[in-house]
Amino acid sequence: MQMRCIRFHKTGGPEVLSLERVEPGIPGEGEVLLQQRAVGVNFIDTYHRSGLYPVPLPSGIGMEAAGVVQAVGPDVSEFKPGDRVAYAGGALGGYAEYRIMPAERLVPVPDGVPDEVAGGALLRGMTAEYLLRRTFKVEPGMTVLIHAAAGGVGQIACQWAKALGATVIGTVGSEAKAAIAHAHGCDYVINYALENFAARVFEITGGKGVPVVYDGVGAATFEGSLDSLSPRGMLVSFGNSSGAVPPFPPGILSQKGSLFFTRPTLWHYTSNRSDLLESAAAFFDVVSSGKVKVEVAQRYPLEQAEQAHRDLEARRTTGAVVLLP
Repeated sequence: MQMRCIRFHKTGGPEVLSLERVEPGIPGEGEVLLQQRAVGVNFIDTYHRSGLYPVPLPSGIGMEAAGVVQAVGPDVSEFKPGDRVAYAGGALGGYAEYRIMPAERLVPVPDGVPDEVAGGALLRGMTAEYLLRRTFKVEPGMTVLIHAAAGGVGQIACQWAKALGATVIGTVGSEAKAAIAHAHGCDYVINYALENFAARVFEITGGKGVPVVYDGVGAATFEGSLDSLSPRGMLVSFGNSSGAVPPFPPGILSQKGSLFFTRPTLWHYTSNRSDLLESAAAFFDVVSSGKVKVEVAQRYPLEQAEQAHRDLEARRTTGAVVLLP
């Protein structure tokens, strides 16, 4: 049996992605063969494709998907054929019809969670989980700043922070995205294309600033993020959609209020199985309860992965983006 998958043989723009046919293989010890139903498209995929995050070439691409177990290898007892599962993180190769995965990196998908939500938002959902519950724990009564509030992580994080009892300030780059952010948990929305977001944050907070900024934008918002913080506040830099944060002297953190800066990754928060299962379960729980609504706004056939990347990088997407094998 052959399957279709997306691979790239050199780094570059979306045009380096190619549709190929390969054998999916047979699951070995501790492995599972999945038939994939929905594949998530994320900004980190563009970093791998462009070479910002180097990977050995040629390479598959994609880090999350949801599907159904087709076969299991020796020593797999947690899953059986027919089980609905999902994954986020690990080796690249998610843009494919079938995939062999280590069973230890799979999580069960509850009946009430659709494939497109599990496959298109698990990475973003677990990212929001560790950011809000573990990197800097959001408590009731806090005011938090979340950049790219209309984006994939942003929509989830804003709703989740609101459910945790926080007042949520979100930033966006257009008026159209402002409406989306308002509809997804933001008490205040700042269009940083039109106004200085740090100054506006201080207006909203009565001159106090916020204890935490969750920044997935990177270079374009770095200085303003620092300027939005209250003394001893934390800048959580978890993405580079506008480019990487430039080198900076550590002394700037003391000058601006004994600030904290951290650059976390999903892998370090889900590297052991218990953390992985707990993070996924927490995300699926807030989705099932209705506290967080995930909108799958863009769907592309697998062979249109190039266009999906173009739209993502041009900021033409909102919410979850999925490929349908």
